[in-house]
Amino acid sequence: MPVIEHLIHAIHWLYVLSGFAVGFLVGLTGVGGGSLMTPLLVLLFGVHPATAVGTDLLYACVTKSGGSAVHAWHRTIDWRIVGRLAMGSVPAAILTISGLAWLNVNSEAAKNVITLALGPALMLTALALVFRQPLMRFYHNRVEEADPKTTARTTVVLGAVLGCLVTLSSVGAGALGVTFLIILYPKLPVARIVGSDIAHAVPLTLVSGMGHWLIGSVDLAMLGSLLLGSLPGIVIASFLAPRWPEQVLRYLLAAVLVLVSVRLMWR
Repeated sequence: MPVIEHLIHAIHWLYVLSGFAVGFLVGLTGVGGGSLMTPLLVLLFGVHPATAVGTDLLYACVTKSGGSAVHAWHRTIDWRIVGRLAMGSVPAAILTISGLAWLNVNSEAAKNVITLALGPALMLTALALVFRQPLMRFYHNRVEEADPKTTARTTVVLGAVLGCLVTLSSVGAGALGVTFLIILYPKLPVARIVGSDIAHAVPLTLVSGMGHWLIGSVDLAMLGSLLLGSLPGIVIASFLAPRWPEQVLRYLLAAVLVLVSVRLMWR
């Protein structure tokens, strides 16, 4: 059948394999795909950084939607936090997209801005992976939650920072967001913090991903191939995760992110 043959020819099997690998690691470690997928596309496949970021944002929107639905089912989402984060992140994402459009997203200047944001974002993600557990223990035992108004304002500011960072690099909505929410809401159960962070990532990645699509920095064929591989990878890893040493995997992944970060910053 011509339609099926056309779809098969549109599939890039190396992207499918890469999507499976990233999905598998996300399923095992819980680390956002942006920390893995965007550097992989840029360094291994030579994809333009803007296209890698834009495509990965829509990829993340699809995968985060599934995670958000699961957390909503288990009632582990604090919609108050999601709303505060979105108040800052959505306008920041729109402004950042406008800036990239003004620079011309395919220009050398836009490429340099995105690469400049991606390297440090990966380094911060690696640090968050390594120090999240000690930070959780410290704040859970010693720190009281701040004044509610201060916490609310700071959460909006955090959302704005994440909105800018995620739109530029597709990194930050996972490990970084959770780490800072732990600081802001030390008495909130970790499951609700993680659920709230994932739920917030859906509108953020949708707005920023659609913004990248409007300015021409999304490859839909690549997106389809990545999803074709990653969704089975996430499902398979979710069954295997309880049998794997998560802490060791996190440290190894953090080391890889540091190396990739250094490589991007010294390109």
